[in-house]
Amino acid sequence: MPDLFSPYTLKGVTLRNRVVMSPMCQYSAIDGVPNDWHLVHLGARAAGGVGLVFAEATGVSPEGRITPGCTGLWNDEQAEVFARIARFVRSQGAVPGIQIAHAGRKASAQRPWEGERHLEPAEGGWEIVAPSALAFGAHLPRVPREMTEADIARVREDFVAAARRAHAAGFQVLMLHFAHGYLGQSFFSPLANRRRDRYGGSFENRARFLLETLAAVRAVWPESLPLMARLGVADYVPGEQPLEESIELVRRMKAGGLDFIDVSLGFNTPDVSGVPFGTPGFLAPVAARVGREAGLPAGCSWKIRDAALADSLVRAGGLELVILGKALLDDPHWTFHAARTLGRERPGSVLAQPYGYAV
Repeated sequence: MPDLFSPYTLKGVTLRNRVVMSPMCQYSAIDGVPNDWHLVHLGARAAGGVGLVFAEATGVSPEGRITPGCTGLWNDEQAEVFARIARFVRSQGAVPGIQIAHAGRKASAQRPWEGERHLEPAEGGWEIVAPSALAFGAHLPRVPREMTEADIARVREDFVAAARRAHAAGFQVLMLHFAHGYLGQSFFSPLANRRRDRYGGSFENRARFLLETLAAVRAVWPESLPLMARLGVADYVPGEQPLEESIELVRRMKAGGLDFIDVSLGFNTPDVSGVPFGTPGFLAPVAARVGREAGLPAGCSWKIRDAALADSLVRAGGLELVILGKALLDDPHWTFHAARTLGRERPGSVLAQPYGYAV
């Protein structure tokens, strides 16, 4: 029976354990270029024992960034700096991964500590695009421009170009961000997509952008390396896509070459009152069902901070990987401390270069 510290092999990549660092935006880049902050942020978790370290949601184009401080992969300068980071992560025994994204109607926003509201063009903001001319609302009130089919094709090629750069930079796992109300998610959600053409309306039409983007990226991402996607399967509000639709989409994504599904939330509306944030690991049963019914390895995050809970989720067989966010922000050595908490005989063995106190 696998546990949290069992190795995990997916395609041609083997993780030393089942602990994954979730892609977490740091809002600290300049013109999309990562810097020493990102090296330390990602490198510290690799040195702390994490199996798979994901770089944050990285814009496939300037317009695809959430904020002016988000990282990007639309030019070679960005890729060169990311290459240094990927090399260091790998030198510490972890697998480097990156999530590529387009923020859609949530783009052109302030950094969180500045208020998170939309930036106007006079403040350095940029045009925002989305499946439909519908504002997200609340602190993000700007109405996006509805994308034409030419826009859709352009963004799809932006994902392809970013995937090529990710591979050239040395990342071994690629994740497509189709969750959290960003562009891919908003195409799929009836809460955000009111189109009347072949990219809106029916399930098949709302799924089209995601499946076409997946196919285009799969064509350039090496078959030997894992391709993952993060998909928001629930918003916990009326009008959301049924879970059965999300499961069917994952089935089709598997047929299109997806290797792993990271099950997450939709966040297509400011109303999150129905999300059971008070329950640790609340999304794990949903993720297990999605993976089981779609026939694809699955993982999830959200309110998983306790080592015993993380271990039990893997042992139960529903999740192959546990994807941690705030737990790793709080403690870069969470993985080592979890090994000690769970009674591993040599907890320091999870580290590439064990510290004196750890062995």
